[in-house]
Amino acid sequence: MLQMASLSAVRIFEAAARLASFRAAAEELRLSPSAVSHAISKLERDLGTSLFERSTRKVTLTLAGQTLLSHASNAFEELRRGVEMISSNKTHLLRVHCAPSYAAQVLSGRLPDFLGKHEGVEVRVAASTSYARFVDGLFDVDIVYGEPSNREDLIVVPLGEEIVSPLCSPKMAERLKTLRDLTKVPLIRSDLKRIQWIDWFELNNLGPPPLPAMSFDRSFLAVDAAANGLGVALESNTLAKRELENGRLVKPFTTSRDNRYIGHYLAYPKGGSQRRLARIFAEWITSR
Repeated sequence: MLQMASLSAVRIFEAAARLASFRAAAEELRLSPSAVSHAISKLERDLGTSLFERSTRKVTLTLAGQTLLSHASNAFEELRRGVEMISSNKTHLLRVHCAPSYAAQVLSGRLPDFLGKHEGVEVRVAASTSYARFVDGLFDVDIVYGEPSNREDLIVVPLGEEIVSPLCSPKMAERLKTLRDLTKVPLIRSDLKRIQWIDWFELNNLGPPPLPAMSFDRSFLAVDAAANGLGVALESNTLAKRELENGRLVKPFTTSRDNRYIGHYLAYPKGGSQRRLARIFAEWITSR
């Protein structure tokens, strides 16, 4: 059965199913609508089942069509990855895995500078809180929150000291005359941050902090909530740099003692074909 379904016919089917239109698939694949229709009809005959329910205005997938689309999409994605891995142009593609808040607050704003300085390089970014597995070949660089525990085969670069302090909107700052005024306003918690309000209160001899009014599992959400006036966030000057520079956030206290630590690290394999491009990226990101 498999040999009867040509790869080109399955590719035409995948485009038509994804776009829900024979005409749109024809435009994407640079074929005529009749060629798309004939290819799909032949595929249905070869498979012995209908893949689409046709009407005068639209086409919709049958249950068999939905099943084939799911497998075809996965297969073409794997094929794309395989071609990408062996392509002679692979040296111009950098695949970056990044901690979500660093990706949103820092990396996205700086990438135009990197791309401008390295013409012809393509950067693909995926964000999650897990560590990248370099052994499967999906990523070349990982920017992580917290120092990687398995460093044996990695080059690990610290991305600078971060200062963690209370941050809030200018209007909220008007309510904060002394450090103890923090007990009278809503506190915002970043659930995954290594430094919490209890650490900052202890550093400033304020005793235990009040319970946070709200919490978020990503720092960029806490930064945005504080910028929108919902409360005071205990956040990194690195992750909140954009909001501090445009005035949406301010540091309400000039006399407080603030926590300092290295929060983010860049890691990449010591060997492999992408080591040179990863090193260039590392040198760029630590240059400012």
